[in-house]
Formats: sequence, C-alpha cells, structure tokens
Amino acid sequence: MKKSIVYSSAMCLFILAFHLLTPNKAAMTAIADAALAVKRFICRLCSAFPFSVAEITLIAALIAAVVFVCSSIAAVAKAKRRLHALLRRLAAAAAALLTLYFLLCILLNASYHAEGFADKSGIRPAPSGVDELYSTAKLFADKLALSGAVVDRDDAGLFNAALDRLLDESESVYQGAERLFPFLAAEDTRPKPLLLSRLMSRLNYTGFYFPFTGEANINADIPSCMIPVTAAHEMAHQRGVASEQEANFVAILACTESGLPDYEYSGWLLGYLNLSSALRRRGEALWRELWNALPANVRRDIRANDEYWAKYETKAAEVTEKIYDSFLKGNGQELGVESYGAVVDLLIAWHKEGGFG
Repeated sequence: MKKSIVYSSAMCLFILAFHLLTPNKAAMTAIADAALAVKRFICRLCSAFPFSVAEITLIAALIAAVVFVCSSIAAVAKAKRRLHALLRRLAAAAAALLTLYFLLCILLNASYHAEGFADKSGIRPAPSGVDELYSTAKLFADKLALSGAVVDRDDAGLFNAALDRLLDESESVYQGAERLFPFLAAEDTRPKPLLLSRLMSRLNYTGFYFPFTGEANINADIPSCMIPVTAAHEMAHQRGVASEQEANFVAILACTESGLPDYEYSGWLLGYLNLSSALRRRGEALWRELWNALPANVRRDIRANDEYWAKYETKAAEVTEKIYDSFLKGNGQELGVESYGAVVDLLIAWHKEGGFG
C-alpha cells in the first residue's frame, strides 16, 4: 500500500504541474505536438485491425472495473483486517485512476490549451449581422441543392451510399483542405465503424476520437448522409484540431473542397444545418425562403436526420451530454457542447474572405 501511496502522490504532483502550465500556450503546444506524434504512431499500429481497438479497449476497461469492484468486495469480506484490505484496494484504484487522468491530460487536454486552427490559419470568428448570415446560408443552400442532385439515392429518395465506400474515400478527403492549409497535412488512416453504434446513438454521439489509440470512430447507425462529414470531423481531431467548433469547420472545409460527391454533399449539409438554425433564430422569414427553395430530396434527408435523433431523446443522452459539456468547459471551451454549433461564425468569416466560392 505504501508504494501505491507514493506513486499516487507523484501522479498528483505531475497533474498539478500540468494544470499550472495550462495558461502557457507555448508549453501546451509543445506537449500537444509530442503527444500527437505518439498518437499517430499508435493509430498506424491499430490500423492493422479492421475493428475499433478503442471500442474493444473501452469494453475491456468496463469489464475490468466491474471485476475489480466485485473481487475487492469479496476480498475485503474475507479479510481478517478488513479496513487494511479496503485501504489497499482503494489505494490501487486511486493509483490507476490518477494514471489514467494524467495520460488524458497529456494526450488530449493539452491540445485544448495549445495553438488551435484559428491561431494557425488566421481565420477568426466574429459576430455578424443578419445579412452576412443570410448570404452565407444562401451559398450553402445553393451548393447543397447542386450537390444533392448527383449523389446516389434509394427508392425513397434518401441519400444512399455504401458505408465501406464512404470510409474508403475518407483517406483522400483532406487533400483539398491541405492545399489551402498545409499544416493540416497528415497520413490518414481509415475511420473505424463501431459495433455498438446503436448504443452510441442512445448516448447522443455520432462518433468519437480516442486519444489512447488515435483512432477516429464512427457511429455507423446514423443517417448515411451525415457519415462523411462525421468521419471528417473525427479526422480533424487526428490532426490536432481539438476545439469542436474548429473541428466542425475543418470537417466542412475538407468535405466541400474534397472533389468527392458524397463528402461534398455531407459537408454542405452540415454547414447548412448550422447556418439555417442560426438564421431561423434571427429571421424566420429568411430561413423559410431558403428552406422552401431546397429540392425535395434534400429536405427528405434533413427530415430523416431529425426523425432519427428524435428517437433518441432519452435521459441517458441528457446525462452524457451534461458530462461532456462539463468536460469541454473544464478544458477552456466556454460554450461546452454548444461549441458544435458555434461553427457558424467561422463559416461566415471564411466566406467573407472569399472561401466556399
């Protein structure tokens, strides 16, 4: 037990030192860059497996935690010195949790305090008027209508592309974005579809980036029109883009610049959904004008996506959203989960600079 206490004390000191360094952007950037190189190496190793190593790791960790708790209860119940046995188990658990948290700080949290996409690109989100919002939303609506006419659709008129094809194409989706912003260049690995995708929907997740394996993981159960841009979003995290606002922007940029019809459509769609949502709050008549002008097949995709997520408005989803919201706010993202929708200001800023033309 003494070794566990000494080890845990050392971990606490390392964690404290990390938190004291978080205001130092240069230090955080150095840590994040070194961690990114490690994560990319691990991700290349994991790419040899067709399944998500992250998903298997999380399931195994959950099982191990349950086994540890059960075995600890049994061991304490049988022990002659129950208090001593309990303290030993608690010390071991504390050491494991502190190690996990310290690794999370290095592999993920540091990137929230490092130089971000806005710092490197010079694109700064700023408040905008209704006219600028409408202009950008109309551009996206027009592009969405054009791209929606060339993608594959099923008998019901919904976007329909094979998952394997979408994930295979993801490995070249960033080529256009990399030409615009060379610092985004990276060796891509195919995103992993999750076996427990339906559970992810119940928890309100379209995918996640796992810092311990560097993998981009995709909820394969969501409407297929959202899979390409979701893959691009998680791949943005693989490029060190930590902020959800910036990752959404980078994903939309990558998709719309990719030259891949499925990805272009998905990128224009996500951008339109965010912009139109903001426009509806500030000018419903303008929003309705753009909505009514959309082709019927595009409106069907949007309604299908809304209907899909309406099925999963559950207490579990609310709890996980609140937990993730707290995590994001604890790492400097003041908007929390709302930062996913705050991409609007970045889209407008890039449009004003002549982007998305």
